[in-house]
Amino acid sequence: MAKHRLNKESRGAKSARGALIAGSITLGTLGIAAAPAFAAPVTVPGVGTFDIPGVTPDQIPNELKPENFLPGLAAAPAPVKTAGEVAADAAISKIGSPYVYGAAGPDAFDCSGLVYWAHKQAGQTIPRDSYGQLGGGTSVSAADAQPGDVVIYSGGGHAGIYVGGGEVVHSSTEGVPVARMALNGMSIVDIRRY
Repeated sequence: MAKHRLNKESRGAKSARGALIAGSITLGTLGIAAAPAFAAPVTVPGVGTFDIPGVTPDQIPNELKPENFLPGLAAAPAPVKTAGEVAADAAISKIGSPYVYGAAGPDAFDCSGLVYWAHKQAGQTIPRDSYGQLGGGTSVSAADAQPGDVVIYSGGGHAGIYVGGGEVVHSSTEGVPVARMALNGMSIVDIRRY
């Protein structure tokens, strides 16, 4: 009978296995030590709150901190402008444009043409001339005027658009560009809200 020798690991394989185990332990220790020991919660409106590893709470903008949100609610939506506010903004955007009799924009305006064009930008169709504008909408007092209200002057022959702050934007006459003036800068016939 032949003698059987036990298959013993060679000295080199034994050393390699020991180095592999030592390296694994070392790498595991280094991996744990390198991982961040802190995380900050961040709220993404409409999505949820998440912990972001490696970020401190001081690094999170206030608007993304969870304490600034009610549970289950997303951030408050931006306020929606009324049609009147949109019309007032449109009129303001045309300050400096030239007066041209019969023009209703987008580059030149007569008085009622500016008011008509501004309301069109807000998705509203109102009468084109100042007398028609006087006959439409609902009458409001100067004390109750809101941006977008149509202000009628000069017996009905002139119109402007109230933009807030006691001011009207209007296109007054040939040679004078679209400008602001005080609400009471002329004799008011009526203020109409559409």
